[in-house]
Amino acid sequence: MLKNVAVLLLDEVHPFELGVLCEVFGLDRSEEGLPVHDFAVVSAQGPVLQTHAGFTISTPYGLDRLEEADLVAVPASSHVADREYPEEALSALRRAVERGARVLSVCSGAYVLGAAGLLDGRRCTTHWRHAAELARRYPKAIVEPDVLYVDEGPVITSAGTAAGIDACLHLVRQEYGQDAANTIARRMVVPPHRDGGQAQYISRPLPRNACDTVGSTLAWMEHHLDQEMSVEQLAALAHMSPRTFARRFQQETGTTPYRWLLRQRVLLAQHLLETSDRTVDTIAGQTGFGTAATLRHQFVRTLGTTPNAYRRTFRGPAGTVPDVA
Repeated sequence: MLKNVAVLLLDEVHPFELGVLCEVFGLDRSEEGLPVHDFAVVSAQGPVLQTHAGFTISTPYGLDRLEEADLVAVPASSHVADREYPEEALSALRRAVERGARVLSVCSGAYVLGAAGLLDGRRCTTHWRHAAELARRYPKAIVEPDVLYVDEGPVITSAGTAAGIDACLHLVRQEYGQDAANTIARRMVVPPHRDGGQAQYISRPLPRNACDTVGSTLAWMEHHLDQEMSVEQLAALAHMSPRTFARRFQQETGTTPYRWLLRQRVLLAQHLLETSDRTVDTIAGQTGFGTAATLRHQFVRTLGTTPNAYRRTFRGPAGTVPDVA
């Protein structure tokens, strides 16, 4: 049973991510029948820490407080990609896992777990803006940039900011059951479980690729997403054989023509769902998916959510329109 929770702070900690951990694990909700945790905020770098918002946080607890924790949580902090972490803190994290405690990171807190070696050979995630650098810096980690959180017990990692809430509620659900997670979620006025993953929040504007030999073909594809196109047709536009075109395309874009085209169509559908009142059926036609059913299938497969759910997320309930014209 999860009884003792310690939050490990580094200088320039992010207050929101710290607040999430305090809200879920640090409040006394015994009047609602929920367990009370022995909760402490621990400094890895002295009794007074600077936040990235410009104010300071003080705590009487040092790293020795981690030795008794059932859960050690690490919120985000600034300059994660180019800072060194105190070895004493990393050793404390490793000892926590060795004795059976769990560790949980929120957003870029995953870098601290990576520096401790706790992501090696494990699936993990972080904010999509940091995912590529996390994978580069810790090549033994299996980084999944499109999910809200990953539970690779005893290590739990979560994506950006509010995804920490999802990870914390997941842990509460595991420890105390669905009713406890629902009660905390209601108090926080958040859903107890969110569909999909952070893929739907990733900002990927329609690219203008600077490719040596297929750049003009990419531009044509980008402006004709509503049309059917084959490798043979695209190769003819590029004045290449289909085999040469496919090879050059892979070399210059890192993917196949089909996958590139599918991703651009989904991106365009996202843009239209966010910025227009067109029906899902109309958007399906304009993006080359043909039917609303096909668009829904590819949306769920790529983003883990439906077109109308995506529209509600980014435009609110008033933005929902029928699936067909």
